[in-house]
Amino acid sequence: MRAGALLAASVAGATLSALIALAGCGAPAPDPEAAAPQAPPGGSVGAWEVIYKVLQHPRCLNCHPAGNSPLQGDASLPHGQNVQRGPMGRGRYALRCDSCHQESNQPGAHLPPGAPNWHLPRRDEPLVFEGRSPGELCRQLKDPAQNGHKTPEALFLHMAEDPLVLWGWDPGEGRTPVSVPRPELVAAMRAWVDGGCECP
Repeated sequence: MRAGALLAASVAGATLSALIALAGCGAPAPDPEAAAPQAPPGGSVGAWEVIYKVLQHPRCLNCHPAGNSPLQGDASLPHGQNVQRGPMGRGRYALRCDSCHQESNQPGAHLPPGAPNWHLPRRDEPLVFEGRSPGELCRQLKDPAQNGHKTPEALFLHMAEDPLVLWGWDPGEGRTPVSVPRPELVAAMRAWVDGGCECP
């Protein structure tokens, strides 16, 4: 009888310990503030400084050139083969972007990178990053007539979720990823949009 009672108590104790472990009791709760990056200081203008740094990185700037030819590599050199953006930003004739740029990076150093919907902005809405000051690029980006008719919230979603933008952090062999961590960019975009898209 006594042995049976001890056995029952032992089983109950083990069950309780297992339940506590499963529930995570006794362990410190994760700090949600530590997991998500904080908005940069300086309000909307301070957030824009982070965004501008990303947009000036070759992974972004190369597809937003001042001319009609995309740029290549970390040095932002003109694209070979006389590639041009074309009216819709998808190349011209036999030199369409998707002739070489597939849905994902091709394996091997310096082979054509790829992501879904690989293209440049349209010729009539080029959204130039190259050579733009922080204020010029800010005003251009928030202007629907120049940004592809995007609202501020659509701009946020584009920067936070579009696979073509996300490619900048996974650009394939031989290319430097965007230096600002993606969660920091997303936090900065959220702060910029929520703060009214202020410009320096």
